[in-house]
Amino acid sequence: MVISIRKAEKKDCERLLQLIRELADYEKAPAEVTVTLEHFEESGFGEKPVWWAFVAEFDERVEGFALYYIRYSTWKGQCIYLEDFLVTEKLRGQGAGKLLFDRVIAAAKEKGMTRIVWQVLEWNEPALNFYRKYNAVLDPEWVNGILDI
Repeated sequence: MVISIRKAEKKDCERLLQLIRELADYEKAPAEVTVTLEHFEESGFGEKPVWWAFVAEFDERVEGFALYYIRYSTWKGQCIYLEDFLVTEKLRGQGAGKLLFDRVIAAAKEKGMTRIVWQVLEWNEPALNFYRKYNAVLDPEWVNGILDI
């Protein structure tokens, strides 16, 4: 099985949104995805992009992605925030997740960053186990704050 990892391109946005909806279904929140294709494309490939991504391709089809942006910590400086990370059922267990995650790590190092931050649902055991393989710290102390305006 040949899985290739590359930077996402604007042409991938429609497929990425399909996968984002798949992730929302898995996380039991399908109605929460309200972003339009146009907004998504502009945010990633417009004049001032705010997100970047890597995709995992198999048989010329995007079957996984890792979407991130730059976050600033007053304690640590710039770091990568991994917003979404998904590999389709078809490629799970085939090494695509490791390839994607390793590429995000490489991107952080290339940018001189020393930290990657993300969230994972406490019931998502497959994801928790994946991150544990990297000896990631899974911090139960912080409570997420959200304010919709």
